[in-house]
Amino acid sequence: MPPPGLSAQDLYTPVGEVRAPVALDLFRTQVRLRRFEKRAYDLFLQNLVKGTSHLSLGMEAIAAGFAAAMTPEDYTFATYRGHAHTLARGAPMDAVLAELLGRDTGLLHGKGGSMHLTDVEHGMMGSYAIVGAHLTVALGAGWSARYLGRPRVTVVFFGDGATNIGAFHEALNLAATWRLPVVFVCENNQYMEYTPIRAVTAVRRPAADRAPAYGMEPVLIDGNDADAVFLTASHFLGRARAGDGPALIEAYTYRSTGHSRADPAHYKPADEVAAWAKYDPLDLYRRRLLDGGVPAAVLDEIDASARQEVDAATAKAKAAPAPGPDRLLTNLWADGGSSWRN
Repeated sequence: MPPPGLSAQDLYTPVGEVRAPVALDLFRTQVRLRRFEKRAYDLFLQNLVKGTSHLSLGMEAIAAGFAAAMTPEDYTFATYRGHAHTLARGAPMDAVLAELLGRDTGLLHGKGGSMHLTDVEHGMMGSYAIVGAHLTVALGAGWSARYLGRPRVTVVFFGDGATNIGAFHEALNLAATWRLPVVFVCENNQYMEYTPIRAVTAVRRPAADRAPAYGMEPVLIDGNDADAVFLTASHFLGRARAGDGPALIEAYTYRSTGHSRADPAHYKPADEVAAWAKYDPLDLYRRRLLDGGVPAAVLDEIDASARQEVDAATAKAKAAPAPGPDRLLTNLWADGGSSWRN
């Protein structure tokens, strides 16, 4: 069945099927992301997470599907809602959690926090706090792949709100003009922050309906269906890798929580929340695997393993030290230190 608010005719239908090993990996990744985000929220409530944070609860299928379709050499650029994308690309869970807690063992030694997660080793080129700022940066990454002759594709994720800013249109125009290997992915979770995207946008599909203006195919997929995400990603990443230019994909989904930790999301209609709760990506995928003959015990073991991993990462992050002055006073100014201003 299609997600709430759409018909099957609205959606792009990818060709192919997802075989068992990949399907289990997709389920495993979604479960890991869900368990991590729930733990992150629990730690927020304990006042252990430094600064604000933005969760991807309800949106896990997008990160899981794209990561499974990407190669280790590909690049990911994400928004400040980037925990899921960072983990899906292979960043160590304990290092991600330590970064949220402001510990020295974090990905950025506790200096970046939730909104700036970066792990170049795993192709995660950053989470960006300024809406849409990374769209044009991704162009440079795409251009570098062409210049160096590497089969690298850059995948840049952004929210529905970014479709109404100038950088979105500028990036699409240049990517299409230069035929860069960049795949643009709009995570349309229905709300810009507290405002429904439909209330301030002239077209019904904020990303897909703009694609033809830049010579691209209008692609709207079910962002809660990991198989649809994976197959669509595989197709358009393959095209970009072969030199056929960029793509714009709108993944229709729903964030089940508020915009950030301080947002109770009272602005969401109760019937809307209830409808999407019945369309949860993990529930959908578990039922699909069970219907396909995967034993429930196998899926339960995957969930238990994810819980254990989160518990271990939590204990390790909590025990890690905060960064000392030797760490805190570096990478602040052009010469790498802070002594010159004193």
